[in-house]
Amino acid sequence: MKTLIFMTLLMLGFQTMPLPDGRTADEAALRESVKQLETGWNTKSGALFAKPFAEDADYVIINGNYLKGRSAIESGHQRIFDTIYKDTTLSLTVKQIRFLRSDVAVVHVSGHRDGPTKELMGDAMMSLTMTKEQQGWRIAAFQNTSVTTKQ
Repeated sequence: MKTLIFMTLLMLGFQTMPLPDGRTADEAALRESVKQLETGWNTKSGALFAKPFAEDADYVIINGNYLKGRSAIESGHQRIFDTIYKDTTLSLTVKQIRFLRSDVAVVHVSGHRDGPTKELMGDAMMSLTMTKEQQGWRIAAFQNTSVTTKQ
């Protein structure tokens, strides 16, 4: 039991320490990209939602369909913002950031969508593969998976 408590405290301590090699700034930039997704959704702006994506990004929609490229992501989201999801809000929480290399990170994000009806509400887990480009961190690949809760 003492070992478990020590390991838990040790892990919590490491989580609050700055990351090496300037990763604190990179982590903040990654979190800002996720915040931009949330802001784009909540302001119903396809352009703002799509801004953090790479020009040639791959996007797997929550229903399993696939979009290719920032412009398709922008127009597809603008369509749903103007119609079915116009009265919804989205809350995103970064759960984990894992640097695969100094210029590649995997970001896991949990999301909750609120809406006026039960059908428009839902939870999801998103996996973002992000790359560090000259213009900053960009989402190269995005996988959106519905989370179902057992009742």
